[in-house]
Amino acid sequence: MFLFTKKGDVIMKVSFHGHSVVKVETKGKTILFDPFITGNGQTDLKVEDVKPDVIILTHGHGDHLGDTVQLAKEHDSLVIANAELSTYLSWQGVRTHGMSIGGAYEFDFGRVKLTQAFHGTGFTTENKEIIYLGMPAGVLLMAEGKTVFHAGDTGLFGDLKLIGERHPIDLAFLPIGDNYTMGPEDAALAAKFLQAKQVVPMHFNTFPQIEQDPHRFIDLLEGQNGKVLQPGESIEL
Repeated sequence: MFLFTKKGDVIMKVSFHGHSVVKVETKGKTILFDPFITGNGQTDLKVEDVKPDVIILTHGHGDHLGDTVQLAKEHDSLVIANAELSTYLSWQGVRTHGMSIGGAYEFDFGRVKLTQAFHGTGFTTENKEIIYLGMPAGVLLMAEGKTVFHAGDTGLFGDLKLIGERHPIDLAFLPIGDNYTMGPEDAALAAKFLQAKQVVPMHFNTFPQIEQDPHRFIDLLEGQNGKVLQPGESIEL
């Protein structure tokens, strides 16, 4: 799982798998963000082939919670999420670690910090009830001297500048689908605020309401290095 340069330096491998599914391999661990696999026409993954050590959730909507419960139970994965969502999942027999926005924690694979995200969250039952599952979040993952930012589902907000100033970011995943999140124009401004070394678009083309041309987003960037990753493609940091 470790990758090495010619000088023997350890590299973090980060891969994109459609919608908001991101996999990070570092320190011998496989970390999976928002594992929406079943029903995701954009992903290259199959549930039976995924064996995460850790699952990190940005919020409780179905297209982010996805296959979390099944994967966590099958592989004894640790699920990291906001406190309310963690409690909800623990009632289903999942091993969890609850956090809140602004809080950080040092795990054996690296440091995780939750940031603001402006969105909704919750689970809709068959009885037309909405179960509140805590505040949505972005996630900073810091390991091997590198920082990856998964913005989750969010609109544009000014404190993205502060996040970038406080935490120099090597790689940022930003939603561009519009309708439910930022569109390409706002996401390009978010990238400028964050000043990440590299930016990858996510959360687009999964549903008709969020169809976008990711290359247009790249064209809108001002001074940031952007890259469109196809499902299964990766970046080494």
